[in-house]
Amino acid sequence: MTITARHALVTGGSRGIGRGIALALADHGVHVAINYLKDEASAKATLEQVRARGADGFTVQADVSQPQQIERLFKRVRDEFGSLDVFVANARTDVGTFYEPTMAISLDKWETAMNSQAKAFLVGVREAEKLMPDGGRVIAITYAPGGRYGSWQSWVGMGAAKSALETLVRYFAVALAPRGITVNTISPGWIEDSVLNTLPEPVVQMIRDHHRNGWTPMRRLGTPADIGNAVALFCSKEAGWITGQLVAVDGGMGLMDPALPLAIQQPELQPA
Repeated sequence: MTITARHALVTGGSRGIGRGIALALADHGVHVAINYLKDEASAKATLEQVRARGADGFTVQADVSQPQQIERLFKRVRDEFGSLDVFVANARTDVGTFYEPTMAISLDKWETAMNSQAKAFLVGVREAEKLMPDGGRVIAITYAPGGRYGSWQSWVGMGAAKSALETLVRYFAVALAPRGITVNTISPGWIEDSVLNTLPEPVVQMIRDHHRNGWTPMRRLGTPADIGNAVALFCSKEAGWITGQLVAVDGGMGLMDPALPLAIQQPELQPA
């Protein structure tokens, strides 16, 4: 796998999936701008790990739901790096700012979800494109099941916002294809050290058991490194013909059929 990129920006890069992405890129010598909203200490800790891998970078605070702050973010990238080869849109607003069920969600929470995803991506890609040479890479992190199903009622704002993000990826893929800039989406499964860990501990354990018992065929939850490795694949020279795609990085979770009992889908779980 050949990665020639020199500079990357990862929004929400201070911890969890964002940190996994930053470190995977650093392993390939990419310098990383680590965006954060509130947790400066975690952002600095990620930067230390980036440097320990022989790369470099900087931390930069910005709320990506605010277009003016996105513009300031990319100005800093231009001042520090001069150009940008990889833009990873990973940031997500805090759960408490959007988490309400369908029949109760306020317009403020709805708009917060949309602004942190669809609007942030629209503005961010336009700013990134100005700094990108031909052959650049744009990658959005989504959660595709949130827009496919309707059962997780309090996820309605983020589910709709992620769906809008996924649609924008396809439009940008076409718009930027003449320059050889690829635009793709990664949809993680359930990942340790992510939004999972913001839930109450009994709920977290229930989710872990659910997937270890077979709803994820690989019998484990993912890690930030799993997602970072997928981002690195998209950033490789060999992936230059792949654009406008949504790839599930979920250990096979998306292959399971919720309409069938698990024992039917996993033969080893059937009773004797």
